[in-house]
Amino acid sequence: MENTKVKGFGARGWLLILVLFTSFMMFQVFTNFPLNILADCYGGDTAVAPIMSIGTFIGIVLQIIISTFIGRIKSIKRVAAVVGAIALVAAIIVAACPIEMRQDGPEVTVPYLWYAAYLVVNVCSTMYALFFLSIIAGQWFPTRKGTIMGISTIAYPVCNGVIGFFAAVAMSPLEKGNPPSAFQAFLPFIIICAIGYILFLVGITDYPEQVGAYRDNDKDLTPEIAKKMMEEEIENKKTTVWHTSHCFTSRDFWFASITCGLILMAAIGTMTRSNDIIGFFPKLDYKVIMMIVAIFGAIGSWLLGVLDTAFGTKKSMLIATALMIIAGVLGAIASTNKEGLGVLTIIAMVFIAMSMGASSNYTVSVAAQYWRREDFQSVFACLNPLSNIFNALAAVTVTFILSATNKNPVGVFIFVGILGVVGTILMVCFSASNVKKQDDKYRKEAGKPLDDALEGRK
Repeated sequence: MENTKVKGFGARGWLLILVLFTSFMMFQVFTNFPLNILADCYGGDTAVAPIMSIGTFIGIVLQIIISTFIGRIKSIKRVAAVVGAIALVAAIIVAACPIEMRQDGPEVTVPYLWYAAYLVVNVCSTMYALFFLSIIAGQWFPTRKGTIMGISTIAYPVCNGVIGFFAAVAMSPLEKGNPPSAFQAFLPFIIICAIGYILFLVGITDYPEQVGAYRDNDKDLTPEIAKKMMEEEIENKKTTVWHTSHCFTSRDFWFASITCGLILMAAIGTMTRSNDIIGFFPKLDYKVIMMIVAIFGAIGSWLLGVLDTAFGTKKSMLIATALMIIAGVLGAIASTNKEGLGVLTIIAMVFIAMSMGASSNYTVSVAAQYWRREDFQSVFACLNPLSNIFNALAAVTVTFILSATNKNPVGVFIFVGILGVVGTILMVCFSASNVKKQDDKYRKEAGKPLDDALEGRK
């Protein structure tokens, strides 16, 4: 029989990619744009950045709590649907809160409502996109998750590419003495995210077998075998040996989790302050640079995802950390001469964008690549919040660095380079074979059979 399991993703698979894309867009636009472009309208970056961090930290705590019983949740989709709806409503409020002009500058008419909505959208979009939907992606494509997420996370560079146009639409009324038009600028994204949410409700299930599809789009499976595998997996998740305490006492779990977090921190932190970083160089046009960043970021997201699937998550992550090191060096050099070395900044931002697209990919990939499918949910539910601690600190840290250097981005680029070096060391130390040894130990203690399912994970 011809092997058809690697031919495409299937109609449902592409639908899942579209849903993931729009969820990552929701997360990126409604957490990043208010800080990056509109912060002065809401009390300044020192007021907005802490709310982003607090929201992300709340999401982290919730994820850790959920990790203790995630195997017993009957339907991840149902929980995701509720959280996604709350995130979408909060996003609309963030966009719709009017801004009125005063003599001392723009100010939100109902600041407490805006601050509350911005906090909620940070919590719920993190939970919706980076947690629940990422779990579903791992359940649909356990061995091809790198490629799937690599395509889906193109949403990040795409959003960065259009941020200049968003800023132009939002701020153009200022030229006529009118308040910024935040809602008009946000509206296209609200529509796209709403469509993505509806598609999720009507077209995606917890497992592909529930809608007649197959894991990894493996059409060599029969419906009967596929259903049996799904049922066995659901039962095995209830008795996973990788519960929370085992995850947090595993050396390799920490190595992988922290590295994922460092990649997130470098990418998210830099891109949330891209306006200030690029604005330091007078000869650079923000809209043009962000379009370049978007194009190469999309390529990097796809390419690192493909390399993840083809050569293994560890190797792909090492490439991402190498890009961070190079970006840090080039950006730091460029910052010594803002008049003549702007081109190095462009290259540095491109390399950061390439790793950014893959940053949310790796939390899914690591958990699916080096642990069993039945253990994926419990491992990911611990790994993702740990990684997102760094994500939560990203905007505040970069904001502090820029403030300390009078908005000279040299400190930011040095910071990115250091994160790349630390991430490289940690991933070199990561051992898939050691994960298998621990898995064998825990399964033996639990009375489960040993096998070679984790043998040779690359």
